[in-house]
Amino acid sequence: MANIIRIYEENPNPKAIKQVVEVLKKGGLIIYPTDTVYGLGCDITNTKALEKIARIKGVKLDKANFSFICHDLSNLSDYVKQIDTKTFKILKRALPGPYTFILPGSKTLPAAFKKKKEVGIRVPNNNIALEIVKLLGNPIVSTSIRDEDEIIEYTTDPELILEKWDNLVDLVIDGGYGDNQASTVVDLSQDEPLIVREGKGSLEIF
Repeated sequence: MANIIRIYEENPNPKAIKQVVEVLKKGGLIIYPTDTVYGLGCDITNTKALEKIARIKGVKLDKANFSFICHDLSNLSDYVKQIDTKTFKILKRALPGPYTFILPGSKTLPAAFKKKKEVGIRVPNNNIALEIVKLLGNPIVSTSIRDEDEIIEYTTDPELILEKWDNLVDLVIDGGYGDNQASTVVDLSQDEPLIVREGKGSLEIF
């Protein structure tokens, strides 16, 4: 049975954020709001939790394309290879924001991702997500929660999310209604930016 906790994005309650981080540190799975759709996440350093998410999504962990949710760009070198000035300027311009950037993975990736040549990096423009990652001290690995309904691709109502995911996760954060549009995915691992998926993030910044 999952717990549900209400957190307001304008001014996230530090005690509530601490409660979420304690769940993550114990290997728990959370569903949390971003600036796009609600995400399913866990601590990037906890392999058992990562394996749980992979099982839920029906993929092998080493084949999974999960995003790394970061607080900012300061620890980027822990997860991606050194990037050039042009790439860094794009990241600075777009983040925080509704984008997922695919970048070349570094040799210092956590054990579960050692074989990954590329990783997806997100810095969402959502105070709840950012405060969780900041207090945790490292990224959370995340994937969007999809809805089987073809019309509403993503679940947006926290109460309905709880009903559906009650037995699969440890905590659902009610951060209000979520968006139903996913992030724009941009591959920055090559010479020129390549739009992989057009989503909420505007393409004009490229």
